Amino acid sequence: MTSITLNSVPGRDWDEFIHGQRDASVYMLSGWPLIAREVFGHDAWFLEARDADGVLIGTLPVIQQRSVVFGNFATSIAFFNCGGAIAERDEVARQLVIHACEAARERKCRYLELRNARPQAAGLALRTDKVTMVLDLPETFDLLAKTLGSKLRSQVKRAEREGASARIGGIDLLDDFYQVFAENMRDLGTPVYPKEFFSQILLCYGDFCRIVVIDADGVPGAAGFLVTWRGRTEVPWAACRARFKRVGLNMKLYWELLSAAIGRGCREFDFGRSTVDSGTFRFKLQWGATPRPLYWCRWRDRESDAAVRPEAEGRLMRHARRAWQSLPLRLANIIGPHISGSLPW
Repeated sequence: MTSITLNSVPGRDWDEFIHGQRDASVYMLSGWPLIAREVFGHDAWFLEARDADGVLIGTLPVIQQRSVVFGNFATSIAFFNCGGAIAERDEVARQLVIHACEAARERKCRYLELRNARPQAAGLALRTDKVTMVLDLPETFDLLAKTLGSKLRSQVKRAEREGASARIGGIDLLDDFYQVFAENMRDLGTPVYPKEFFSQILLCYGDFCRIVVIDADGVPGAAGFLVTWRGRTEVPWAACRARFKRVGLNMKLYWELLSAAIGRGCREFDFGRSTVDSGTFRFKLQWGATPRPLYWCRWRDRESDAAVRPEAEGRLMRHARRAWQSLPLRLANIIGPHISGSLPW
């Protein structure tokens, strides 16, 4: 007998179970939905499967978001690449997905998106436009540097000739990281997360996280946020101020991010998700990264989701992006944190 429950708080054994699952993502740990609830006010669901003795045998975390533009929707797990169900048996994972879809229907969600790192949940619509870009790492950075090519190395050296230097730390570098990140997000036409979001991540999972800042002309010019889990380092957020890209600070940043990953004993570097054939996709290819599919699938509520026309939604977002890029940076940084959490990241 297997019982499945949906709770507003995780069981005390949730994280112990995740640590015991070989294929589990760091974002399946219970703290990530709780951070989303604390910072953005989102609803967090914790689906748990237990055997007849009450032993936890499967989990599925979900974040439910509400937006004026995008309506009511749920994601496992919002803001990151990998969520979905993890269980000791495929049948248990399937039952967790079924219960999550039923919960989404009861809560009148337009859709429930399951962001799986491997094929799962047959029968749901599968997205194929997103990939993650991964580079296998050698044992030393010197070995990696030799494989990166002279053109790339010369771009890094140019930044160093301009006086670029790197700092690596944790929450002590948050202000400098956020300063760069917020400016870059405005330039991209996207509302920035509140600084509290990153602060809570560092307070909860600081052992897994590092911040790398590249300084030039006496100011932070580029910065990246690293998350390390089981020999794999991911960079979910990286940014470079526009005026420093011409001197290669963005290249110096990734040079230092890769060095930091190898320094932590990692054998894989995840450059983060990209849309196939986009500019960021091609940027990551030059570092030797190879695309790996993300098996994101969706349950959709036919009635509520049909009311939102994708083409109209796309036009609205393009207009909103252009308008956001024209905002003064200070104004964008005041407004952005209040609306960024409701976007389908």
